[in-house]
Amino acid sequence: MSSPTLSAHFSRLDWIVIGAFFAMMVAIGIWSHFKNRDSEDYFVAGGKIPWWLSGISHHVSGYSGVVFVAYAGLAYTHGLSLYSWWALSIGFGVLLTARVFPARWVRLRKKLNIQSPLEYLSARYNTFTRQLIAWAGVCLKLFDVGAKWAAIAVLLKAFTGVPMDAGILLSGGVSLIYIAMGGLWAVLITDLAQFIVQVIAGLVMFVVVMAELGGISSIFGMWDLLPERNGQFFNDDFTVWFAIAFLFVSMLSYNGGTWNLATRYISSNTEKDARKAAKLSGILYFIWPLILFFPMWAAPLLLPELANPEESYGFLAIQLLPSGLVGLVLASLFANTMSMTSSDANTISAVIARDILPDFSPKMKALASENSLTVARVTTIAFTALTIIVALNYERFGGIVNLIIFWYGALVGPLGVPIVLGLLPWFKHCDARAAIVSIVAGLTTFLLFKVPYLLGDSVELGKALSVSLPLIASTGAFLTMGWFSRKRTVPQRVEELFKAISSK
Repeated sequence: MSSPTLSAHFSRLDWIVIGAFFAMMVAIGIWSHFKNRDSEDYFVAGGKIPWWLSGISHHVSGYSGVVFVAYAGLAYTHGLSLYSWWALSIGFGVLLTARVFPARWVRLRKKLNIQSPLEYLSARYNTFTRQLIAWAGVCLKLFDVGAKWAAIAVLLKAFTGVPMDAGILLSGGVSLIYIAMGGLWAVLITDLAQFIVQVIAGLVMFVVVMAELGGISSIFGMWDLLPERNGQFFNDDFTVWFAIAFLFVSMLSYNGGTWNLATRYISSNTEKDARKAAKLSGILYFIWPLILFFPMWAAPLLLPELANPEESYGFLAIQLLPSGLVGLVLASLFANTMSMTSSDANTISAVIARDILPDFSPKMKALASENSLTVARVTTIAFTALTIIVALNYERFGGIVNLIIFWYGALVGPLGVPIVLGLLPWFKHCDARAAIVSIVAGLTTFLLFKVPYLLGDSVELGKALSVSLPLIASTGAFLTMGWFSRKRTVPQRVEELFKAISSK
């Protein structure tokens, strides 16, 4: 099979569906543009998000085209283990912490007037720590978002035959226009729209693949026809230890380590709403991936000996779906990526405008305050443009899977430890020195093993250690420094901060 042959099946009706989808995205952007009166509306939607919308947005912000490319490839080669280490780990990570962190983020907005997840760090640690985390996180997100543009370009190539670079520029360029217009309201409404489109497209693919395999019995029967390892909960390097490592990364990531996910809690109307949103998101991770991944798990039976497993989902859609529905599936994949990248760009813009620029000079602080919407949009455009450059060079960083799982997964822990654990009074003796040593320990551990590998040397770790070692080093350093500081007096500002966020 080849992409040009398959792309011939992408009909005029499919293009009409895609065009209608983009028109809907533009309409949402225009509508949202007029809801933004100031930076509070742009960054946190005025703190008025209903719990169900926040929960859906929190959930779908964990998806992008990567799920249908890199993870589709893993489903093809490693089967059921993808659900075990990815969906279950995230679901448990969100539910286990639903009563701990969401309410604290809401209290920070209400009592400290924060609009960025990092704004509280100056009071919790100091300005230098806040700047260090801000700069490191912005750089990290360049790789994460860049991988998502590359992933959607792979899908676009499989569906239409458009070359990779052209696909990256097309999807990134269109999103660049949309992202700059809408702010968080646009992200939220887009998330809702893409969730509806994703459910429709996902159910269509589920039913069609099930029918192709012989009916309802294939849901369980197909595993007897697949390689035995594909039906195992843990397969190859994706062991139970990798799942446990990813669980802890997910607990940090989905509670604030990934900043745009913290924004869903910050923007919730009440503490109760934030908790309900977290529970809805976690429950959806248990249920929806079972339907979404079914065609990917079945792909080896329908597309045996596929040269590039990462293209399996696109090939399945084109091979099995009639005209119009192929366009619907591609629209849902675009929606996934666009909602996730716009969410990231919105939050990164908040960090740049609220955490980085004001500390450069009084003039920059005044500019960010007086022209908050203009600064927000300019920083959003600049950041998104840089992610597109990263996407155009994705192969230099080890491909899409390495960018998402091993670069981002390994680095989110060291940056997330001082942000998320810093919210808990149990660690109040972990001061700015603990936060800085924690970050340096985690990043150094990552570089010690990753840089030699990138340079072509033989240093290589298993997947569990690749993801967990930076987190272990970062957490260990944070707790150790806190233990050595346990007899020091906690600054009054820190005591007041914990008093504010530990009670209603």
